[in-house]
Amino acid sequence: MAHEKHIDDVTGVETTGHVWDNDLRELNKPLPKWWLYVFYACCIWALGYWIVYPSWPTLTDYTKGYFGYSQREAVMKEVDAAKAAQETYRQGIANTAITDIKGKEDLFQFALAGGAAAFGDNCSGCHGRGAQGATGYPNLNDDDWIWGGTVEEIEHTIAYGIRSGHEQARDSAMPRFGLDGILEPAAIADVANYVRSLSGGEVEKEAAARGQATFAEQCAACHGEDGKGVQEMGAPNLSDAIWLYGKSQENVVQSITTGRGGAMPAWAPRLDPVTVKMLAVYVHSLGGGK
Repeated sequence: MAHEKHIDDVTGVETTGHVWDNDLRELNKPLPKWWLYVFYACCIWALGYWIVYPSWPTLTDYTKGYFGYSQREAVMKEVDAAKAAQETYRQGIANTAITDIKGKEDLFQFALAGGAAAFGDNCSGCHGRGAQGATGYPNLNDDDWIWGGTVEEIEHTIAYGIRSGHEQARDSAMPRFGLDGILEPAAIADVANYVRSLSGGEVEKEAAARGQATFAEQCAACHGEDGKGVQEMGAPNLSDAIWLYGKSQENVVQSITTGRGGAMPAWAPRLDPVTVKMLAVYVHSLGGGK
């Protein structure tokens, strides 16, 4: 049965004929045609996309589509193309002595860029994004180098690590003067005062005077009589104001007591030789290289 045609007095639009509560009516106002055409076009586009591109998952795989397109394959091709473009520079770095790379501007700039990327991926977790270091992790921007700051020495340190277990690793062990009972706590406190006095720190003068004799007997063989350290032995310079584990009396006492013994991994087994070279060039360029 056809419903009676009714025009809404306010909007001027015909209603559907549905009435609620005697006077509430539903307007019959369809979507604009342009909107419907766009919707239909999207449906057609989606159907075409399902046919030509991978789309539907199956129990064992997914539909490959008429084009057989693979985003993974496309990315891998781009990666391979980038590697091919870089190969000339990588070969140049491989065939150039690390001390000569800085003199070849194109290789040097490529090494800096590659080294910065490798540093961010592998080294920044310990040394910081800006290589500023932290307690127990050396600042690579200053000119204080325990194992030497030439680019060759840096390359060796990166490649084989420090106390990493690699047969070519930098390796030294400071005695655990407290844990192994070599020195009594009072003597350790005296030595700590003397060591801190070498860099101009505020100390107990009488304790520092007592500690000087103990330092000469127990520590000078590695750190030198003047406390300036011996790089060949990995013994830090104690006379500057740079402290790897902190400069307070408590920090220095703990270092003497435990010997610390931090470790750095060997990167040669993990990274290719060219990347190790680029890392060394980058770290050397930070401002502290010698």
